[in-house]
Amino acid sequence: MAKESIKARQKKRIKLFLKYFKKRNILIKQKKYLELQKIPKNASKVRLRNHCKITGRFRGYIRYFGISRIVFRKLSSNGFIPGVKKSSW
Repeated sequence: MAKESIKARQKKRIKLFLKYFKKRNILIKQKKYLELQKIPKNASKVRLRNHCKITGRFRGYIRYFGISRIVFRKLSSNGFIPGVKKSSW
């Protein structure tokens, strides 16, 4: 489990990104880089990172399901994810 502070920081970054999204794009198109530097760093898309919705883990993240590989394995083996079967060969 990730710390609650890390989860909160990620939520804050998402809010900032959405708030400044249009303004950043306009400034980039107009090539006004000095004004672009005045926008908070956390408003950049590069600062965002995919986190598991359940544990907050960022490594082994499966984008289609929005969860990490560990949680995915647990949920799919218990049958909580529809359409997913355990494979063996």
